Amino acid sequence: MTCFNRRAKTLACLRSLREATPARELEVEVFLVDDGSTDGTREAAAACFPAARVLQGGNLFWTRGIHLAFSTAMRERHDFYLWLNDDCVLHADALARLLRTYHELVSRVGAAVIVVGSVCDATNGRVSYGGLCRPVWWKRTRVEVVVPGGKPIECDTMNGNCVLIPQAVAERVGNLDPTFEHAMGDLDYGLRARALGVRIIVAPGFVGTCSRNPIQETFEDTALPLVRRWRLINARKGLPARSWLHYTRRHAGPLWLVFFFWPYVRVVLSSVAHGRVIR
Repeated sequence: MTCFNRRAKTLACLRSLREATPARELEVEVFLVDDGSTDGTREAAAACFPAARVLQGGNLFWTRGIHLAFSTAMRERHDFYLWLNDDCVLHADALARLLRTYHELVSRVGAAVIVVGSVCDATNGRVSYGGLCRPVWWKRTRVEVVVPGGKPIECDTMNGNCVLIPQAVAERVGNLDPTFEHAMGDLDYGLRARALGVRIIVAPGFVGTCSRNPIQETFEDTALPLVRRWRLINARKGLPARSWLHYTRRHAGPLWLVFFFWPYVRVVLSSVAHGRVIR
């Protein structure tokens, strides 16, 4: 896990993780990167989960924060690793469901698998994050979230909100790529895993809740002026050119240069279309 200045959400996530841990059946160790919080998150997390390893970050953002936590955990060779966003609240059977799905699949197909837990919005019950599929083969950078059903569903990659990775897969794929600053590290990991023959499976049903990030005040918000949107798309939580270039060159195929430029062109064109070039 990684966190930054949202103490209440981080604590709610940790409490739900503790409640989702079956007594005497699992030994859970938490590796939490505090990315420079100033709201007391570090101290509160340590008090909530005394066994947690609270690691000091600082301006790492999501991918590099998870990279630090994951690398620290992998040095100790655990049976499984769980990526968990600190704004997720797990259901009581979340870990049991993820592990049951894993063991059922391995016994049936005998292959290395990553199990993705889907989360839904607490207010409307709609899927917010989970497994991702490429709906159109030639739109190499477009992905859509998979709606979980009553059976496991195979997908192409995943959001990193709740992901179970067995030790064998971690050894084969390695860590997240720290070239990515905030976003895209999870999608890249899934696509690299698939290329290495690892199957990515969405567990049945929902394992918890997590609200989807709104588009307001992001580069996708067409109500903002172009100057503001341009600044946001190049910010670390947007689509910074270095990370996006790395992603498209690796995963977008022969026309990667077209896919690289298109989001920036779209920001300009949509701002012009909505008359938001200046204000």
